[in-house]
Amino acid sequence: MVLSWTKGSRVFRRARKGKELLSNSCNDLQVEIAIPTHFRCPVTLDLMKDPVTLSTGITYDRDSIEKWFESGNNSCPVTKTELTSFDIVPNHSLRRMIQDWCVQHRSYGVERIPTPRIPVTRYEVTDTCSRILSAAQQGDESKCFELVRKIKGWGKESERNKKVIVSNGVSLVLAKVFDSFSRGLIEKNVVLLEEILEVLTWMRPLSEESRFVFLGSSNSLSCLVWFLNDQQKISTRQNASLLLKEMNVESLAKIEGIVESLVNMVKVNVEIGSASTKAMFINNFSFGLLIKE
Repeated sequence: MVLSWTKGSRVFRRARKGKELLSNSCNDLQVEIAIPTHFRCPVTLDLMKDPVTLSTGITYDRDSIEKWFESGNNSCPVTKTELTSFDIVPNHSLRRMIQDWCVQHRSYGVERIPTPRIPVTRYEVTDTCSRILSAAQQGDESKCFELVRKIKGWGKESERNKKVIVSNGVSLVLAKVFDSFSRGLIEKNVVLLEEILEVLTWMRPLSEESRFVFLGSSNSLSCLVWFLNDQQKISTRQNASLLLKEMNVESLAKIEGIVESLVNMVKVNVEIGSASTKAMFINNFSFGLLIKE
C-alpha cells in the first residue's frame, strides 16, 4: 500500500503497491518518501497526530482508538486481547519523533503535526465540580465563575472533552449552583448565571433531577424568565429559552409573567433578528397555545 501526499491538498491518498510511501508531486516530478510503519495508526494506516498506547503496548491515533471503543469494541484491534482497562497513555516520545520527521520532510509539502492539547480527565472534572459546590456553599460568586469558565474552556477544546464533562454529572452541579445563586439579587450574580446558562445549553438533554429539582424550582424559573426579558443580550435570551424548553408546561404556567415574556420575545423582531430566528423561538415554545401571535 502507498500513502501519497499531494503538496497542494496536503492529504494522504492510498494506492496499492508493495510498501508504504509518502508521495509528493512538485514541478511534474514525483517524489516518494517512505513513511516509517510505526508512525502510522494500525486502524486507519494514516500518519498519527496524537499517538496513545493501550495496556497491550500497541499504539494508535487517539481519535481512531476512541471511535473504536465508542463503537462498542472492548478489545485491542491488533492483538484482539480483551481489555480490562480502557486507559490510554499519550506516547509523547513517538509524537515528537513524528513531528521531527514532518519537519525534516517539509520541503516535500509535509506539514508538522501540532502538539495536541491534553484531554480533560474524569478526575479533573469531578475535582472541579467539588470545588464549584464548595464555593457555592460559601457564596463565593467570583470563584464559581472562574471554575465554570474553566469547564466552558474545556468544552470548547474538543467534543471528547464535552463527552467527559457531560458523563461526569456536571450539568447537575451547575443546575444546583444556578438555583443557589438565583435565590438572591439576580443583578448581583448575573455574570455567573449567564455563564452557567451558556454551558448548560450544550449539555442538553439534562437529567430529570437537573430540570425538575433545581432548574425547575420557583427561583430558577423566575430567573430564567428574567433572562428571557433581557433587552441587551439576544444570546442570553436564546439560552434561557432553550433551558425553559426543558421544563414541563405545568411548572412554567405557574410563573408570573412568562406568557407575556414569551410573546414579547417573539414579537420584538428588531431585537431578535430574522424571521428564521423568530420561527426558532416559536418552535422552542410549542406549549399548546401558550404563544399566540
